[in-house]
Formats: sequence, C-alpha cells, structure tokens
Amino acid sequence: MSKQFLQDVEEGLSKSKKTIPSKYFYDKRGDELFIKIMHLPEYYLTRSELEIFQTKTAQIIEALALSPSSYFELIELGAGDGLKTLELLKPLVVQNFSFDYMPIDISMNALELIADKLKGALPSLSIKKQQGDYFKILDSLKATSHPKVVLFLGSSIGNMEDEEAIGFLSALGSNLSKGDKLLLGVDLIKPASVVLPAYNDSQGVTRDFNLNLLRRINEELHGDFNLNEFEHIPSYSEEDGYARSYLKSRKDQKVRINGNGNFYELKEGEQIQTEVSRKYNDEIINTILEKTDFEIQSKITDNKGYFANYVLNRV
Repeated sequence: MSKQFLQDVEEGLSKSKKTIPSKYFYDKRGDELFIKIMHLPEYYLTRSELEIFQTKTAQIIEALALSPSSYFELIELGAGDGLKTLELLKPLVVQNFSFDYMPIDISMNALELIADKLKGALPSLSIKKQQGDYFKILDSLKATSHPKVVLFLGSSIGNMEDEEAIGFLSALGSNLSKGDKLLLGVDLIKPASVVLPAYNDSQGVTRDFNLNLLRRINEELHGDFNLNEFEHIPSYSEEDGYARSYLKSRKDQKVRINGNGNFYELKEGEQIQTEVSRKYNDEIINTILEKTDFEIQSKITDNKGYFANYVLNRV
C-alpha cells in the first residue's frame, strides 16, 4: 500500500469540497485507458499537438535557436509514448545536431519503453534515461552548464491550478540557466462544443478512466466504493478556460477505506473533483509567466488553432 496515496486520498476526501489528485489515474489499467482516450475521435488534444510536430518541426527548431554545431541537452519531463517527440528527433538526428535526449520519468518501465521505441526508429540517437523526480534530476544536471531545451508537452501544465503552475514553472526556472529554452504544450480556450466531448466521449472511455480512481482505491487502499453508485461528470467554462471532471454520488452513502479505517460520508449529488484540465490564451499564459523566470519567445499552433506550443526563454 502506498502511504502517499493513502495520505492524499485521506486529505482529499476530508475536505468540504472533496478531491482526489488526478495523478492517481495512472496505474496499469489507467495507462491503457488513457491510450484509448488519445485515439478517440472526440479527443482532439493529441492530434492537434501531433500535427504541430509533424508539419512545423523546422519552425520549432528555428524558434528554439538550435544549431547543428552547438551541443545541447534535450530534456523531456514525462516519458510519454514518444509519438510527438519522435517527430522532433527525426530531423535533429538526420541533420546531425549534437545533443543527448534525456527523458525524465519516475517510472523506469516507462523510460525503458520510450527508449526502446525511439532507438528502434533512430538507432543513432543518444538517449540518457533519467529516473526520478523532475527537479532533483534537473538540479543534478545543472552542474554540466550545457545549454538545455526542456519539453513539457501534452498540456500537462493544464492539470494544475494557476498558482500551482506558477510554482512549478518557478521551480523549473530555478533549475535552468539564462538562455535555456522550454517548449510548453498547452490546450487553447475554445467552444464547449469542442472541449466537452473530449472528456465525455460516446464510448464511455473517459467515464471508465475517471471511475478507475475508485477502483484503485478499492484495490490498493482496501476501499469499498461501489462504482455503480457514482456518475462521471465533466464541466467546462469558456469564460475562464477551466475544464474539470467529477465523480458524483448517486445517493447518500458512507464509504470505508480499510487502509486507514476511516469512513467518508457523501450526500446524494455530492461531487468529488478528480481532474483539472486548464485551457489557455496569451493573456493567461503571460499572467502566469509574470511570476516566473520565463518569457514567451514564440508561439506555434495547429491549423485549427486548438493547441499551441509556446517556446519560452529562461531570462
């Protein structure tokens, strides 16, 4: 049993507005469900960012001010599936840029999978896997003083509230040097008719993904949640750009987590927030960056304007 998992669930379910951190979506089944989500017709995010990497890599490389003659470290936060990263790595390898690719992830299994996939496609690629916490790894890499380009893709920053994003980017900036670059992928504010189906697909995969949180609690923390007594509820506001996911109790009920021996009461209609998926525009990004060491150098979007990759400069 994970003590941190238990602690976070205990803290979240004890609040007046209950929450469970979205990072606990990702066990083996959660990973499988999210891969399905990425290929759903309603889930535009992956396709939109992939389009940028497939059609505008030259623009990305130019915006990052990369030169074949100058060595740099290409660092990716979160190993991912490598689909988008591969599109960037191909021209860098073919054009003989001098760099090491350094994926950082807490999971060695994820790192092994991404390394095998990328080496299979690009045998000459230099990969240096980095297992551990983002900031601990970055702190250890600071000693090299080599120029760094950090990739933080998939609108992962959108899983944070704005104050949390400010803290994250501030910590990231403190582990980089002046002139280092951050390629930040973000989902852009758009109509609810586009956004909401991505979190409430017709096949029910996003619903199963959300409910998987309760299944994990049952299996790993010995909870007794009845998944049939909860409903998947997505919401989205075009005004502030916040998409959120909830699990709504279908009735008054009391659940027990045997891992800590505690009971938690839920009223009919009471919601547990499980995910934040923030959408952005230039104004929101600039407001966040005002309190960090980054500034916008360039912005690259897909053809529909659904998604953006911001090139940020560490000042």
